[in-house]
Amino acid sequence: MPKRILVVDDSAAIRQSITYVLQQGGYEVIEAKDGQDGLETLTKMEVPDLIITDVNMPNLDGIGFIRRVREQIKFKFIPIVVLTTESQGDKMNEGKEAGATAWIVKPFNADKLLAVVKKVIGAA
Repeated sequence: MPKRILVVDDSAAIRQSITYVLQQGGYEVIEAKDGQDGLETLTKMEVPDLIITDVNMPNLDGIGFIRRVREQIKFKFIPIVVLTTESQGDKMNEGKEAGATAWIVKPFNADKLLAVVKKVIGAA
């Protein structure tokens, strides 16, 4: 059974790119278009092994999404990787305080993304 990853990003192109890389790595991927959609998707699926989220999104941004995920007991310990253009220290600290596990700055390359995913949840 491949490990399941929820990808939350408002850019369809970025979601497709992340999904492609992860599927090539053997992971199962579920996509959500923003933080609000991500929360709704989480309630309809089995608990994922990992969540990858952007920060800057409409409806519910990544930091708010992480906080809302961490409020729910069954999602409290799911690793959350932030994949974003945000590289300022204060934004990273805000993400860590909200409950982010790791932070990758866009643009990303496939090898780095897969290396971080494998480090956080292991091979597919």
